[in-house]
Amino acid sequence: MNVLMSLLGSLLLSWVAISHVEAAGPSVQVQPATGVPGSTVTIVGKGLGPFKSTQFNRVTFGGYAALIQRWDPDAIEVRVPSKAPSGPVEVIVGKKRIPAGTFTLVYPKITSIQPSEIEPGHSVELIGEHFGFTAGPRDPNTMFGVNDVVVGGLVVRPRRWKDDRIEVEIPANATSGDVAIRLSSSDPLPDGSCCTPVQHTISNRMPLTLIPSVRVDPVSGPVGTKVVLFGQGFGAEREPGDAVSFGGHPAAVAQWTDRAIVVHIPLNAETGPVVLSRGGKDRTVGTFTVHTPKATGVAPAGAPIGALIRISGEHFGAYSESGTTPYNYMDFNTGKNRVEIGGVPAVIYRWHDDRIDVWVPFSAKSGPVVVKRGAPKPSADGSCCVETGIVTTEAGAFTVVVPAIESFSPKSAGLDDVVTIKGSGFGAFIKTTEATQPGLGEGAFKRNQIELGENVSRTEVLFNGIGAIVLSWTDQEIKARVPRRHLFGVGKPGQFDTDLSTGPLIIRRGSWDLLPDGACCTPKKWLTLEVGTFTIEAKGLPDPSYYETNRSDAADTTQ
Repeated sequence: MNVLMSLLGSLLLSWVAISHVEAAGPSVQVQPATGVPGSTVTIVGKGLGPFKSTQFNRVTFGGYAALIQRWDPDAIEVRVPSKAPSGPVEVIVGKKRIPAGTFTLVYPKITSIQPSEIEPGHSVELIGEHFGFTAGPRDPNTMFGVNDVVVGGLVVRPRRWKDDRIEVEIPANATSGDVAIRLSSSDPLPDGSCCTPVQHTISNRMPLTLIPSVRVDPVSGPVGTKVVLFGQGFGAEREPGDAVSFGGHPAAVAQWTDRAIVVHIPLNAETGPVVLSRGGKDRTVGTFTVHTPKATGVAPAGAPIGALIRISGEHFGAYSESGTTPYNYMDFNTGKNRVEIGGVPAVIYRWHDDRIDVWVPFSAKSGPVVVKRGAPKPSADGSCCVETGIVTTEAGAFTVVVPAIESFSPKSAGLDDVVTIKGSGFGAFIKTTEATQPGLGEGAFKRNQIELGENVSRTEVLFNGIGAIVLSWTDQEIKARVPRRHLFGVGKPGQFDTDLSTGPLIIRRGSWDLLPDGACCTPKKWLTLEVGTFTIEAKGLPDPSYYETNRSDAADTTQ
């Protein structure tokens, strides 16, 4: 009886153990149980044994052999075969077959591309499902292949890859066309070793339209700034409805060709997107920042006419921005850009975004220095112009200084002697090597013959009408050499002054005024100050014996 009870107890314990194993499920399982062809999965369980050879140890998906990447007694890592159907997974060890569950094949599907139109060089996102969790190795020559994206027939490497979205950057040489995802897969050879040629599972295809890139130059500036849109496919001429807007305000269109559009920032423009409207479609091609000109000072704050003064600040923009060409150096249309000193327009020497240099005009008056920029306000269709406005920026006060003479010495001297003139308000000396004549740059570009003449000179010291060499020139003192010149006139009596040794000593400064229409310039005008009467003494001349032929170094004229 005791033996019978013991036997029944053993049978009961065995039944409980078997029930527990069945409740826990199969001892070998594939993880995950769903995936795309070529994905890597792991089979986990006990008693898988050691790896002996590719013919002794095998794994199949629906009867198709999988490529074994790792085999441990409790885990096997394999790649899902490219042609495997959904179905059972088996681990084969010699003649033993171990079920490892069921595997479901899924395939990549693109549901949308965002955006569907884009410029080359930008990124798009492919939205969908079953892309796999990784793009795989980065080396395209790997034996296992690389998951990638094809755009219009061009293979593109992804930037980010997730199971439901992929981000790719469209290269510059890509063209419009269908987009598809390719998942690579490597299957074993018949003997189980690696590998057959890489196979690809290809997703559905979706179209992507590539639009020509547009470069906006510049991307910031004050109102009135000339902005060029460089690209292609704009059309040979502007059609009704074609426009460019800045922050929602239409710009004045100066030129429209297939590869370039020239516009001017309107008077009421705001910082915001640059929108190109063409053929009934709006396209944002960039962002433009509208700056407000700001002046921080004028130096010097006082000087005589003809002096060069500098206005410092920021966001003055460029000077010649009212033209219709894509390049500023091809036209010199300055529009209404100008600087006024005491209400009188000054002569522009240099105009940069952070500084402006101007010559004080001949008719300048003491008063505020004002920088003015012209800007259009076009019609609703972009034609010019309902209104042309001016944006003014006050830089500070300027005093026009009138030079004054205090003394000079000596009152007479020989050739090459130095004469010192003292006083105040002489200003700075303008070298003749400076580009002191307005219009030199424009004339050179237009291949005009440049004639400098008296316009080269701005500051002079004259001895009886003859220019002297200036040794130094400060605001309070001038030093000049007595010029070498004929002391006696030649010619018929009454037509020349027979004595040129005595005459007025003069200093003078020259400058221009702009013409009434704002163009440059009137003939040069001179502010002349007579210092006094000066006599050139008969000193410093060559010794008369220099011209005698009986000197030892004189040439022999007897032959």
